[in-house]
Amino acid sequence: MLVTLLGTGSPLPDPERAGPATLVRTGGLDLLFDCGRGVLMRLAAAGSSPTALATVFLTHLHSDHTSDLNDVITTRWVMSMAPSPLTLVGPPGTQAVVDRTLEMLSDDIGYRIAHHDDLTEGPQVHVIEVLDGPVELPALAAAGVAVTAAPTDHRPVTPTVGYRIEHDGRSAVIAGDTVPCEGLDRLVAGAGVYVQTVIREDVIAQIPLARLQDVCDYHSTVTQAAQTAARAGVGTLVLTHMVPAPPPGGAQEWIDIASAHFGGTVLAPDDLTAVEVPPATAG
Repeated sequence: MLVTLLGTGSPLPDPERAGPATLVRTGGLDLLFDCGRGVLMRLAAAGSSPTALATVFLTHLHSDHTSDLNDVITTRWVMSMAPSPLTLVGPPGTQAVVDRTLEMLSDDIGYRIAHHDDLTEGPQVHVIEVLDGPVELPALAAAGVAVTAAPTDHRPVTPTVGYRIEHDGRSAVIAGDTVPCEGLDRLVAGAGVYVQTVIREDVIAQIPLARLQDVCDYHSTVTQAAQTAARAGVGTLVLTHMVPAPPPGGAQEWIDIASAHFGGTVLAPDDLTAVEVPPATAG
């Protein structure tokens, strides 16, 4: 199992960091989690493509996590030489977002159908809304991959979910935006790799902008993420969606803060960093 941080950025534009998106490769499947700004460019750089995706998962419907969903839908459709419906898993409300996205794309869809004789219908998106429990899909079952969703806490954004991916004795968790909560604890228990969006409340407190300081009450701090990882017995904690993003060479400070509360491996990676998930150890 390989976890690639396609985008480690946030809503704040950053020339070095694309929007939130993570690729998990396991069991011969490419699984994409969230569709932030620039996701297809990073997906190509990681050696994948929209046509290679078995399933796309959304943790929640904030714009920075969904801004390029339209690009994933359109480009997969245009690049596929035969009908290839996109399977999209997300929290309740996902179907409505897809319906509005396809409506927004309706002019472009019409242009392409008019121009290409082999395109006779628009993109097909198969939506599965989940909140708590296993994600049951034939492609996952055939590959022996288990994905479980659990509710997280990003209020007032609701509902939100995180995902645990398990295959061949390995496990990874893509938590999305959340503060510590019972659903998160269930997901991360004993995980090999735990990917958590984080903020530095100590830095944000020095910036006199109420709208920025508002983010402190619905994202995990670095300390909280480390405490969650320690409580759950996680192997590796991966910090992402870092707000405000560390300057070049500044990631070690984030790692040091987390390491004061968690004895495992801590990463604060750049885009396109790939993390190999180790097999679970007995004990």
